[in-house]
Amino acid sequence: MQRRAILFTFVMLLFLHAAWGCDLCAVYNTDAARGELGQGFSFTLSEQFIPCGTVQLNGNELPPSVLDQNFVDSSMTHIVPTWNFSDRFGISANLPLIHRRFDRFQLTPSGVVADSGTESGIGDLSLIARYNLLRQVKGSSSLTVNLLAGVKFPTGDPSRVEEEVELTRQLDLIYGPGHQHAVSGVHLRDLTLGSGSYDGVFGITGSVGRKRLFFNAQFQYYLRTEALDYEFGDELMISGGPGVFVFLEDNFTLSVQALAVYDWMKPDNVLGRQNLNTGMTAVYIGPQIVLTIGQYFSANLGVDIPLNIENDGLQNVPDYRFHAGASVSF
Repeated sequence: MQRRAILFTFVMLLFLHAAWGCDLCAVYNTDAARGELGQGFSFTLSEQFIPCGTVQLNGNELPPSVLDQNFVDSSMTHIVPTWNFSDRFGISANLPLIHRRFDRFQLTPSGVVADSGTESGIGDLSLIARYNLLRQVKGSSSLTVNLLAGVKFPTGDPSRVEEEVELTRQLDLIYGPGHQHAVSGVHLRDLTLGSGSYDGVFGITGSVGRKRLFFNAQFQYYLRTEALDYEFGDELMISGGPGVFVFLEDNFTLSVQALAVYDWMKPDNVLGRQNLNTGMTAVYIGPQIVLTIGQYFSANLGVDIPLNIENDGLQNVPDYRFHAGASVSF
């Protein structure tokens, strides 16, 4: 039982942190609900909350101004059913329910206008496959490696992306292509519920542990494609860190981890050229807490605190990233 609890919680810890588009993070909380990765169904419900109230220009926080009134707060609830065909292979679906609240300014052909309100609805559905490449448990030591791959489908409403493209066309006629159109750090692409594109999702995770101590790391890559004359930038995420089991019993575990996250987002393209107010490189650290009860229930809680964010152009960047979730298996 102790071996299974160690392995089970290691796999869970691989996918705790959450980012703006972290499909894999939510999907693989589903494995946490099982005492071992055997055949069967599991269900995960996870929540991400990301407030973006800090305004930066080319990596530098701006002094207090009227732009401080602009913000976008994003809440994403992920519904994740999973079917494990065996202890090595499983498939998950990830359907995000998105709610964004915002206040911003927008340059239009008639001048600068205020824009505030909410955007709510389903996001882009992802289907992710997991293959366990390596699992070794010997005595009080363990080692696991998982490969991940999937597709994101354009199920979310892309109307804000279409609005950004059309507005760019109009402003190009007035100011010329390549003009800096941003008057706010919150952009139309930040409000969209869907990208309108089919995208690839890839990842690999690994963990190693001995007795109460463990270390894990993960690599994720999101390959974006063009749709509606707009292409979101590819994204690379690398994370990892050490942890310890505070409690490690047959039917109850509680672990704490220190996690560092590197998140790189390539600039977007609009109408075949670079969107000057997109693209970001960020480093976060934060605590992660995992609770398991028996073999069929788990819960997690964590926060990512930004150490450094280097962004292109004028953008509102995350103040922090909160995430929590619960999983149950049948």
